[in-house]
Amino acid sequence: MFLSLRAEVEDALEGALAELDFPTDDLGLEEPPEDVESVLASSVAFRLAGEAGAPPPQVAGQLADALDADDLTYVSEIQTQGPYLNFVPSDAYFAETVAAGTDERYGALEDRDTSVVVEHTSANPTGPVHVGRARNPIIGDAVANLLDYAGYDVDRHYYVNDAGRQMAVFTWAYETFDEDDLDDEPARDRIEYDLVRYYRTGNAFLENAPTEEREEAEAEIESIMQGLEAGDEDAYERVSEVVDQVLSGMKGCLARLPAEFDEFVKETRFMRNGDTDDLVSRLKELDEAVYEEDAWQLELEDHGIDKNLVFLRSDDTSLYATRDLAHHEWKFDTYDRAVTVLGEDHKLQARQLNTTLELLGNDTDQLQQVLYSYVNLPEGKMSTRRGTGVDLDDLLDEAIDRARGEVEDRLDDRIRDDDLDDEDIERIAHQVGIGAVRYDIVSKQPAKAITFEWDQALDFEAQSAPYVQYVHARCCGILEEADLDPDTALADQDVELEAIDADLLATDAERDLLETVARFPAVVDEAADDLEPHRVATFTREFADRFNGFYRECPVLADDVDPAVREARLALVAASKHTVANALDVLGVEAPRSM
Repeated sequence: MFLSLRAEVEDALEGALAELDFPTDDLGLEEPPEDVESVLASSVAFRLAGEAGAPPPQVAGQLADALDADDLTYVSEIQTQGPYLNFVPSDAYFAETVAAGTDERYGALEDRDTSVVVEHTSANPTGPVHVGRARNPIIGDAVANLLDYAGYDVDRHYYVNDAGRQMAVFTWAYETFDEDDLDDEPARDRIEYDLVRYYRTGNAFLENAPTEEREEAEAEIESIMQGLEAGDEDAYERVSEVVDQVLSGMKGCLARLPAEFDEFVKETRFMRNGDTDDLVSRLKELDEAVYEEDAWQLELEDHGIDKNLVFLRSDDTSLYATRDLAHHEWKFDTYDRAVTVLGEDHKLQARQLNTTLELLGNDTDQLQQVLYSYVNLPEGKMSTRRGTGVDLDDLLDEAIDRARGEVEDRLDDRIRDDDLDDEDIERIAHQVGIGAVRYDIVSKQPAKAITFEWDQALDFEAQSAPYVQYVHARCCGILEEADLDPDTALADQDVELEAIDADLLATDAERDLLETVARFPAVVDEAADDLEPHRVATFTREFADRFNGFYRECPVLADDVDPAVREARLALVAASKHTVANALDVLGVEAPRSM
């Protein structure tokens, strides 16, 4: 309902400003201080004071006189507080919030009829997903979820690097070495852990082999790269045999988060269909194109970039950047918008890409990039495996193990025997453990470097995933005790929503919770505009605090609660359940029914 109230206030303010011959370009709408009973404020009087020739409080009074709360549905009163206008919500605002919140898809906005492709993760298929890159699929999946909730038609893409030297080396090594040539056993029983040993063995050979053997290997690697460049089907199939196997294992790892994709787009696609060759021809025609140091490059210094973009080697092989340019032009032809999630080490490449796309005549307003810093693990908390770094699988295993221990520590024998069996404990351990990892990572602003701390991520009492998940479980418990299905709550029950009197939800705790529920769709809207899912995480912590305050102060099913109040509070619990479930869903965190 907050979106409806804000739209109503915007219309009313614009009308009042126009009536007073004031400009309407900036309404100064903002969130009021916590000690103010309104849900929306305007500081527009500050801006108008000079033009009006009057102090801001006097201008605010003029505006208040020009506005009539009786003409508004969701505002009961317009108050002035110094230079501020405060808009107090009406009973209709709270009543419609309760009714809207009982919808299972509460928070999802209307269809915008706009397609968006979100590309994320796109790790090279050379082995297991490393924990340092874990922020990419977690943020990328949350961004895609957020845009989906905001009404966009979203496709999730993984761009597969299957054409560079790394894959040529991997293919040659896979075809050259046998199991007996490998130094170790697979670290995990999944295909990418098996095959990465060939890649490591091949790289070690190229570093240490005698010159003649190394040159022979390099010649074969070069032939694979040239074959891909020429569109040779045999070269493509050889590389694909390796890439597809490794990628299948990486998909298994990412599915644990989960992070799922609508399409895995291979860069060789843009070599085989001629797009890369066409792009190279167009790049050579640009004024910025030069042939220097045995390569075709773009000089971008006049565009504020002090490093050239190399797009074609002397042997006529393209580079990753070249193929990615073709890839982005395909995105622009296929989708209304394109979003890419990138590590901060790709900041320069992102600037080069954007500038080059503009030089080629593309509208780069279609493109947005989310840049993130990397995840660090505290020293000594997780050991590396054979010096190869910590894999995402290791982090998820550790998270589940630690969550299982936390859950078991919190269960006494009676609860374990009567309510939760071993299967339940394992389910909760997975939901809480992986949820803790995802929530802790996505809740931070992407540009800030973070160190993952177990004690904080799995703290049931602090503002963490378990803290928020427990609120959902508590909502489900209340609804089940009232013989209501938590998934549908009041939507298909014998409860008439129109008969629920929201005026009975009059305590401060109830009104605070209602106001927070009402803001959820607006949080989705604003976070989607800025591609900032961490703002939804911030909302969930505020929401959990408000719900816990309501839970402490407002009994729902106690015998001495008036039946009408009981129904109203159950409706509020149902709205709260859908709010927290859907907010967690945006973040990619499961919402347990019991904990």
